[in-house]
Amino acid sequence: MFDTKTDFERRHKWRTARTRRYPASVSTISTGAVTGSSSRDDRSNPTLGLSDPALGLVLVASFIVVLDFSIVNVALPSIRHALGFGGDSVEWVVTMYAITFSGLLILGGRIADLFGRRRTFIVGLLVFTGASLAAGWSTDAAQLIVARAVQGVGAALVAPASLSLITARLGEGQRRTRALALYGATASIGFVAGQVVGGIFVQYVGWTWIFLVNVPVGAAAAILATRVITNDRQRSRVAHLDITGGVLTTLSVASTVFAISEGTSLGWGHPLIVTAMVVAATSLAGLIKVERIHEHPLIDLRLLVQPRLMTSSIVTFLMGAWNAGEMVVLSVYLQRSLHDSPLLTGLVIAPQGIMGFFTGMFGSRLVRRLGLRWLLIISTFTAGVGFLVLTDLPSSGHISAVFAAVLLVGFGTVGTVMASTIMATQGMAESDQGFVGGVINTARQVGAALGVAVLFVIAEGAQGTSGGSAVGGDRVAMLVAAGIALSGTLVTFFGTRSSSRDSTSTERATAATPAALRLHATVGAIVPIHRQQSN
Repeated sequence: MFDTKTDFERRHKWRTARTRRYPASVSTISTGAVTGSSSRDDRSNPTLGLSDPALGLVLVASFIVVLDFSIVNVALPSIRHALGFGGDSVEWVVTMYAITFSGLLILGGRIADLFGRRRTFIVGLLVFTGASLAAGWSTDAAQLIVARAVQGVGAALVAPASLSLITARLGEGQRRTRALALYGATASIGFVAGQVVGGIFVQYVGWTWIFLVNVPVGAAAAILATRVITNDRQRSRVAHLDITGGVLTTLSVASTVFAISEGTSLGWGHPLIVTAMVVAATSLAGLIKVERIHEHPLIDLRLLVQPRLMTSSIVTFLMGAWNAGEMVVLSVYLQRSLHDSPLLTGLVIAPQGIMGFFTGMFGSRLVRRLGLRWLLIISTFTAGVGFLVLTDLPSSGHISAVFAAVLLVGFGTVGTVMASTIMATQGMAESDQGFVGGVINTARQVGAALGVAVLFVIAEGAQGTSGGSAVGGDRVAMLVAAGIALSGTLVTFFGTRSSSRDSTSTERATAATPAALRLHATVGAIVPIHRQQSN
């Protein structure tokens, strides 16, 4: 005979375990993911929390990490001359940082989850600061490249730890949304600010200061972190770090970034590039096989296929491509075609960062009024429109309405960062927040490497076939950037459509009587159980 009590207990146990592991599957959290609302308490974690000074410190650390990614581009000619780099080898100053940074982000995120976000944040800052000092004191090319590699290691610890300090310590609601909006704005502004700050240092105090400026800021941030960020909660279980998964993840991502970054200069058929692509593919295949059977996997493959995280990662990848590619193409265009100094180049692009800052400041209001889905759609579309306007770049002079288009790009870029980050982290278990931060940051960095490679090659390649126009290639690159941004609009529209329908049905249910609400929640919880049993 059917044992109702036993069956109920078994179902309740399965549902509880499933909800704890995958809280995003609960209908009320799906609502928060696409509308910006949340069924959870708006208060931060009462045990840990994140004070305003601690949040400010996290944002400063995130700023200098992203700043360092772009500030070096302006100084490359000076570095080549000072340290005697031959040919295009100076590009390794940028490439080596990108390889270690992007390659270790997921591992860094999981380390933060397992061994403490505060601890990982502080260690990462110390590594980053020490490497910055070594880079500023470099006397030859090899020393600088090694220092940049170590800088990338430190940044790979700081970036996911910073994001997970916000998402794990602040409960879903307005304060967390505001914090993530500021985080997105800080990251995007740092990328733009690198152009301005780099130009100032190169022109007035020397290239070494693009690295040395990190030393006092990083050291102060590490010291303050011990005072303003509370200790991590003690783990009830022994931490198990998946070393094999970490090695395979690092190999796969680092090889991919190397192939993308160097393929345009060495040639896609070069033995090094072919080898890198083979290593990337083999490592990825091995990673999937290992993670499926590992008791404590570095990457939970079931999390990666969750619709919100998948959509957010793809859109973040596209945003990284258009943002980084645009920065390089516009910088070269302004200095080569309009003969601007590095400083003036940064100032021309600066309005994009300013618009991004205000977008972040009002980010929580935008989320509340538009919802995450429509904010993401509008942001990617706005960036695409901005790039379409930039396809009419002038061949001389700065007095052109075209340059106002960077305001549209600034709003679209920061809005995309903000909405995609909130969407990816909402509903995820606290124990997975570092991992999610690593995934989002990795998507952005790999996209950035691809965007720089593709858009710059398009700009240079189209230059020779543009019928004598000095800016023809740059215009074509902006058109491609528009296509990338608008493809993000399509990904968001179709990738979040089912979540939007779930959101609508849940909102209608919450307006019903308490009895009807309980019935809706019960049915929503039981139906998946019967499906699971039937399978």
